[in-house]
Amino acid sequence: MLSGCASSGSSLSAERALSSAKIHTELAESYFERTQYSIALQEIEIALKAKSNYAPAFNVRGLIHFTLHEDQLAEEDFRHGLKLDDSDSNTHNNYGWFLCQRGRENEAIPQFLEALKNPLYASPERAYVNAGVCSIKIIKLEEAQEYFKRALIRSPNLPDALSGLAEVSFIKQDFVSAKSYMLKLSQRASELTAAQLWLAVRIERKVKDRNSEQSYALQLNKRFPDSHETQLLLHGE
Repeated sequence: MLSGCASSGSSLSAERALSSAKIHTELAESYFERTQYSIALQEIEIALKAKSNYAPAFNVRGLIHFTLHEDQLAEEDFRHGLKLDDSDSNTHNNYGWFLCQRGRENEAIPQFLEALKNPLYASPERAYVNAGVCSIKIIKLEEAQEYFKRALIRSPNLPDALSGLAEVSFIKQDFVSAKSYMLKLSQRASELTAAQLWLAVRIERKVKDRNSEQSYALQLNKRFPDSHETQLLLHGE
């Protein structure tokens, strides 16, 4: 009986530790999304005190360090998180994005593909889009196109995938297809980003649709007056 009680108590303690780690990691993620990085890091510390090997906590802390440009710490956290749980698709995806943004595209794409191996991954379209964006950076256009199309299969009308296909088509000088994807994007996205508007301007120039070009240019100048894209527009790039 004593042995049974001890076992039950130990199990309950482990459940409480896991629950605490999960709750504080979710709180950290919430603070991270609100750019309250200091508080987010404090929540991660509480999570790891509750359960020192809780893999999702290292993923979130890696994202925070990544955002703060503390690259060595970010990479250490992502790698440690994957060492604890190599099936964690979110960590594979985030680590891949970190590598892609730091000019390590050839290391990044395998991370996205690892994320996609998990049949329980809730948002595979994110990894497909990220793989597509990364492939464009190293001029692997056919691969990028395939990744974006797969993202659309998972999530039809996904703005980032449509934007990616418009960019690939533009680079390949298939301006008719580029315009078609951009039109779909404009119809489905609540608002276009500065980069998307600038791409739209350049596409319309190529198909010689002056009215559409001026419309996109006006939106870009009005909504993002201080952006790099607007400066390119104003300097006639």
